[in-house]
Amino acid sequence: MSVSDLFKPLTLLHGPAMRNRFMLAPLTSQQSEFDGTASEYDQYWMEQLAQGGYGLIQTSASTVEAGGIAFERQLGIHSDDHLPGLTKIASAIRDGGALSAVQLHHAGHRAKPSIGGIIAPASGKTIEGIKAITTEEVERIRDSFISAAKRAQLAGFDGISVHGAFGWILSEFMSPNLNDRTDKYGGSLENRARFTIEVIEGIRKACGPNFQIGWRLSIERYGLLLEELREVTADIFDRELIDYLDLALWDSAQIVRDGTFKGKTMLSVFTELPRKGVRLGAAGKIMSAQRAGELLDEGCDFVLIARAAILQRDFPLQVKANPMYDSPQLPVMADYLRQGGLSERFIETMRGWQTFVKAGSL
Repeated sequence: MSVSDLFKPLTLLHGPAMRNRFMLAPLTSQQSEFDGTASEYDQYWMEQLAQGGYGLIQTSASTVEAGGIAFERQLGIHSDDHLPGLTKIASAIRDGGALSAVQLHHAGHRAKPSIGGIIAPASGKTIEGIKAITTEEVERIRDSFISAAKRAQLAGFDGISVHGAFGWILSEFMSPNLNDRTDKYGGSLENRARFTIEVIEGIRKACGPNFQIGWRLSIERYGLLLEELREVTADIFDRELIDYLDLALWDSAQIVRDGTFKGKTMLSVFTELPRKGVRLGAAGKIMSAQRAGELLDEGCDFVLIARAAILQRDFPLQVKANPMYDSPQLPVMADYLRQGGLSERFIETMRGWQTFVKAGSL
């Protein structure tokens, strides 16, 4: 398959088609206001990306409850006060010709009390001295995800993506290590997946047939079991509960080290599943035109661009102009990012990734 195939449109089960196979991964920039309101920096960043040639642009992880916060200056969608800023972002993305989605997020046991987070673990054993949330609290958070999706729809987004990765609340509930509950949200795999399924089904019911639903899934750490996640995904595909699966891999080429699928690529474990009308994409070190094209050969319907998008806002346009395009080598000077339009807040966030910004660069 040639790189030109990345520029073919992609239909989705609900709502409009993506104009090409490039999706912007949700990138945490920590440049919003302290109350979660989108800042001028968020707006400018999204305006740049909107002109970058993507098929679909996801926002950074956005809090569905004030207490579910994980990062300082995290974007919020838990209050109607957030609507004006979100509406401007949705409008900028639409004007650039891409589809838009808000990534819905709750930090669960990883919420940060120092910035107003309320730790909400599935189990009483995860964090010493913190009790597991009650069944009623699980249901309240589920309803907060659904309310946030309705807010995204009201703001003019084409859809949402449900953050089910990295040990955040939905991922945490899926893990047998982090979930020892005895209510309907714990125990069997069906029960541990219930929270995620109820969120997805609730959003579909609340937002109707033209609204798009994505789901971000990660497989590593937090006691997550590949075999189990494959089983849950197979069910979600079979019932066509989502429009697209966003596989958040650390490296899109990584190999399974043990268990049933030892020796296979992590990606192939999911691309081999029958997916009916659901689309599948992967993130993970996609830094060149060639790697993006290879992923279509490996069974992906689209690719998610993350670090490469921070380095070059218009990665898809670069690929279109040069099928041999490769991203600049990391780490880069802070000034390189500044000249590319990143805010000081965003650059500060990227300094937290040891391999991204050259140490000592101003």
